[in-house]
Amino acid sequence: MTAADSTGPSAEHATAGLSVATKATVLCEALPYIRRFAKRVIVVKYGGNALAGNDPAAALAYFAEDVVLLRSVGMQPVVVHGGGPQIGDLMERLGKVPQFVDGLRVTDSETLEIARMVLVGKVNRDIVGAMNVHGPVAVGLSGEDAGLIAATPRDEALGYVGDIAAVDPAILRKLIAEGLIPVIATIGSDAAGQAYNINADTVAGAVAEAVGAEKLIFLTDIEGIRTDPGDPATLVTRLRAAQLDDLMSSRAVSSGMIPKASACAHAVRHGVGSAHVLDGRVRHALLLELLTPEGVGTMVVGP
Repeated sequence: MTAADSTGPSAEHATAGLSVATKATVLCEALPYIRRFAKRVIVVKYGGNALAGNDPAAALAYFAEDVVLLRSVGMQPVVVHGGGPQIGDLMERLGKVPQFVDGLRVTDSETLEIARMVLVGKVNRDIVGAMNVHGPVAVGLSGEDAGLIAATPRDEALGYVGDIAAVDPAILRKLIAEGLIPVIATIGSDAAGQAYNINADTVAGAVAEAVGAEKLIFLTDIEGIRTDPGDPATLVTRLRAAQLDDLMSSRAVSSGMIPKASACAHAVRHGVGSAHVLDGRVRHALLLELLTPEGVGTMVVGP
């Protein structure tokens, strides 16, 4: 199924026109995957770019439906989210010009405050609220909560941009055991309580490793990993971590895809069953990737 097939009014009309028998067949085809992944942790990184499309409210609603459905059929989803575009928007509205070094946002104390406001106070609450429309199932967290993400400064020139020193999954395991969906904003803190903004792709990979996830899934604004970044026809549907390393070395994977690719390769080498990169703007992309034999993005397996 292509992105064009699975979005917009035409897709809704096509779904509405399915016969009862066809709908039953679709459900039966999903059954083996539901059984396979029941009681398995699925870490989903929902990118800020996926939230910044033409209709972010609808995209978020579809995403929330997908995640709640996964929980309802016995899987254990954990959501990690970014919010880079939203941070940039608020900075500009406040008259603050974003500065970047090697693609990383320079984060002084004022920018850190803005990032915390956006990630913890806005994006996190929006995602949790969209899920809780379907029942009391989601709980919002920051990496600062319960020592979830211990951080260290990356580079003095970047200010309060952090690297991950450790992930303590205890709070996540407690919430999952209660049948709840943790939704994580990627602010960590050091031993003195100083907060740091951390790349959400990196956090998603570290969380997936820490909880022993079956799958790590990145939802972004591109359909997957390409051998030629400018050519959608070069989408790779399945590759090994070593092949992904080669693509990064040759710069076929570049820019914002690098932290996702690095996290995918690292995760599948450290106990995560598989990693996936999908277009989060496609309606129900998460379900199509997990519950159909065809899938809709790129799957990375080890080693």
